[in-house]
Amino acid sequence: MKAVVMAGGEGTRLRPMTSSMPKPLLPVVNRPIMEHVLRLLKRHGLNETVVTVQFLASLVRNYFGDGEELGMELTYANEEKPLGTAGSVKNAEEALKDDAFLVISGDALTDFDLTDLIRFHKEKGALVTVCLTRVPNPLEFGITIVDEEGKVERFLEKPTWGQVFSDTVNTGIYVMEPEVFDYVAADVSVDWSGDVFPQLMKEGKPIYGYVAEGYWEDVGTHESYVKAQADVLEGKVQVDVDGFEISPGVWVAEGAEVHPDAVLRGPLYIGDYAKVEAGAEIREHTVIGSNVVVKSGAFLHKAVVHDNVYIGQHSNLRGCVIGKNTDVMRAARIEDGAVIGDECMIGEESIVQGNVRVYPFKTIEAGAFVNTSVIWESRGQAHLFGARGVSGILNVEITPELAVRLAGAYATTLKKGATVTTARDHSRGARALKRAVISALQASAIDVRDLENVPLPVARQQTARGSAGGIMVRTSPGVPDSVDIMFFDERGADLSQARQRKLDRVYARQEYRRAFPGEIGDLSFPASVFDSYTGSLLRNVDTTGIAEAGLKVVVDASNGSAGLVLPSLLGRLQVDSLTINPGLDESRPTESAERRRAGLVRLGEIVASARAAFGVRFDPVGERLSLVDERGRIIEDDRALLVMLDLVAAERRSGRVALPVTTTRIAEQVAAYHGTQVEWTTTSPDDLTRVGRQESTIFGGDGRGGFIVPEFSSVFDGAAAFVRLIGLVARTQLTLSQIDARIPRAHVIKRDIPTPWAVKGLVMRRVVEAAGSRSVDTTDGVRVVEADGRWVMVLPDPAEAVTHLWAEGPDDTSAQALLDEWAQVVESAGR
Repeated sequence: MKAVVMAGGEGTRLRPMTSSMPKPLLPVVNRPIMEHVLRLLKRHGLNETVVTVQFLASLVRNYFGDGEELGMELTYANEEKPLGTAGSVKNAEEALKDDAFLVISGDALTDFDLTDLIRFHKEKGALVTVCLTRVPNPLEFGITIVDEEGKVERFLEKPTWGQVFSDTVNTGIYVMEPEVFDYVAADVSVDWSGDVFPQLMKEGKPIYGYVAEGYWEDVGTHESYVKAQADVLEGKVQVDVDGFEISPGVWVAEGAEVHPDAVLRGPLYIGDYAKVEAGAEIREHTVIGSNVVVKSGAFLHKAVVHDNVYIGQHSNLRGCVIGKNTDVMRAARIEDGAVIGDECMIGEESIVQGNVRVYPFKTIEAGAFVNTSVIWESRGQAHLFGARGVSGILNVEITPELAVRLAGAYATTLKKGATVTTARDHSRGARALKRAVISALQASAIDVRDLENVPLPVARQQTARGSAGGIMVRTSPGVPDSVDIMFFDERGADLSQARQRKLDRVYARQEYRRAFPGEIGDLSFPASVFDSYTGSLLRNVDTTGIAEAGLKVVVDASNGSAGLVLPSLLGRLQVDSLTINPGLDESRPTESAERRRAGLVRLGEIVASARAAFGVRFDPVGERLSLVDERGRIIEDDRALLVMLDLVAAERRSGRVALPVTTTRIAEQVAAYHGTQVEWTTTSPDDLTRVGRQESTIFGGDGRGGFIVPEFSSVFDGAAAFVRLIGLVARTQLTLSQIDARIPRAHVIKRDIPTPWAVKGLVMRRVVEAAGSRSVDTTDGVRVVEADGRWVMVLPDPAEAVTHLWAEGPDDTSAQALLDEWAQVVESAGR
């Protein structure tokens, strides 16, 4: 049997290490990752191997040649352009068409029993056998579900936490029959998991999953690269290590000179012809490459040092990676997580902070303190985006410098000369950061339409009027010392997951586009924004019956930007209204839960005394809405969703409503009673937005004050929800309390359980296993439905070490019992 080693990837997440070196050649304990892979193949009798190459292909060819030194026979298949995981193998079809073959990545470290994998494939008579393994964090991999016989039931590529229902992932190792090439188009980009396997499953072809025991690490990030070194030194993976173990865990290669007075605390590795002077201290998980010089007094701990590096006297290296041919001068300090590219010079007594990236051929001056300036760095977290865009503490995590780099990265994802709409809330911090954003956009050849301080829905609507995208800076809801930088697409909606990842990649690489002097973007300030917004709103939302109904309403603007649009809106509605808290308060750009509650209580008192039809309270940016009925009683947000749903469905009598899967199933009863149906979505606002854009959707909401009015907009909009509510109440001539009274009571209970990141995948697998034969819904997280209709939902938080649980039953006692039962499942798996 032949093997295919895929060695064409660019390894962009590993830059700057891969700026001038292909990822398969990155050394793991002084031997390229791909060499470890080839030696594994040879151990299992796979001596004839085709290597697919594309990025820096000549370097791979020059290093391995025809494979003679390894006792193998290597040939190469070169891709002129990226062809995807399946397309690159298709490119080598001529060499593989006669018999079954094995596909393996050239940049993953493993010691799997390939012989047993091949045996399994033959016994099952499979067309394709996918090699699987279990990992703690499955987010970056493709999840695969198999039945008891090992047959694949489902693939899911790079899920969000809400889609994680197992910790069994695709390792990218396959055994295949040549017939599989019939399903791969030539000379185009095709992926196995995304394109080929779903088609094979659709046709009922035999695809099996083999769950391998042993070690596997996808060396795709700096963290996993350093971890792979430590795992080899700890003996967790069976690979060949060149050299002699002169004491337990201390490996020294041929020709290395280690002074007897050097301090060595293994496990560690010292490469061939390296020189370690007296007084140097090398501690555990350190790997020193070939021809490296470590001067006296130097201290290295968990450091990975590539070939031909000079480490000066009294320098201090902790948890960092140093590229080849680099000089680290006397008393320099390089902190945990930093990566220094090839052929750099780190000056005397300079300090390179943790998680900083220094790209190749850079010079750090003596005495410099390097954190974010003039070099490439990452932000020190796995993903930029959270639930509200990019968020953090003002002037600590979110600084003007960060805002400039983020806006520069966003601009780089757009075409030169495109227009971006910018906006902010009424806080001073948002104003300062927005100015930084505007400067970066203009310097990247982007024209800017600045709306200044407007409600969030207005910013979204204006973005959708001809802009390529938008950026809104606001205070984080409920967190006055934090800010959110929100990015919109051309429709004014939040960026999709794919576009977030693209922006994340550009930001991490910090390869920003810069405009030439004649290309600097223009800055304009649109006029009559609020009149334009209210005019469009009143043209699209049904307001018939409002003037004749003679309604009186009380509106609380919460001293936020929602108050800016209310005068124009209420005047045109011809409704008797009382507006409270209309003025902007810069000192209170957001509100705590306690202040919000107190505001609703006060609103209720005013509604009752004024004998108004109802009261509404906007959040400070006008995105969300809270309700008070004619008696002055607060309608809780989850209940307000049902009231609005009942009103809309009763009037429309057909269509679909978009609701997150965490919503009470009473909503299904309400919708069905009026001839409409529910489309369940994930808890992500962009998923609700996606359904809200569909033609048959008549309503959407999240149960937290966010409402979608599809005839006007597919995003949450407090003003649009307010106008629609007035029209509905005017035409039905029912009070909110009457509508509320006719809807059954819901009994949904929520609980949050702390869950370490490392076990989140295991927790979700245990939940699926515990569900047994019960109905399971994996729209978002895992929802388990009992035979009696009760349900529980388990959803890992995407940003925190927490798992969320919801349970619903016919009463609180029943729901609580169900919640307690499944909380035990989650807690036991997380221990």
